[in-house]
Amino acid sequence: MKLVLDILITLAAFTLMEAVAWLAHRYLMHGFLWGLHRDHHHKEQYGYLERNDYFFLIFATPGIACLAIGSYTPVAWLLFVGIGITLYGLCYFLVHDIFIHQRIKWFRNSNNRYLRGIRRAHKVHHKHLGKEDGECFGMLWVPLKFFKEGKSS
Repeated sequence: MKLVLDILITLAAFTLMEAVAWLAHRYLMHGFLWGLHRDHHHKEQYGYLERNDYFFLIFATPGIACLAIGSYTPVAWLLFVGIGITLYGLCYFLVHDIFIHQRIKWFRNSNNRYLRGIRRAHKVHHKHLGKEDGECFGMLWVPLKFFKEGKSS
């Protein structure tokens, strides 16, 4: 029974991270932290990295804290929250940085309907160069219209 509960906590944390990511992207990254995110929309790269890559550290911190606290205190359920956050971060890296932006040239020619929809939604998001009037702030859950066959981006 404990294993089932631990798995449910992990899945809940992973799932809630999509909402956290959407809210952070919409209201922080396209809000007062636009200075860090702007180069991601304008391709002001300084070498291989962008200022936007600092968000990796910002978003990894709660996961690391939950892993540490859950491992070394009686609040063991936080370990599984940390695992869920960390797994979401791994998915974010694989989907956003590798699949969508091709920072590593893997999964270039996927014909998967879901992945094509994710890529379409992200292209629509990047059509907006300013911090206002953006759309499609999610990563794994995007509007259904992007999954329809033949939808142009």
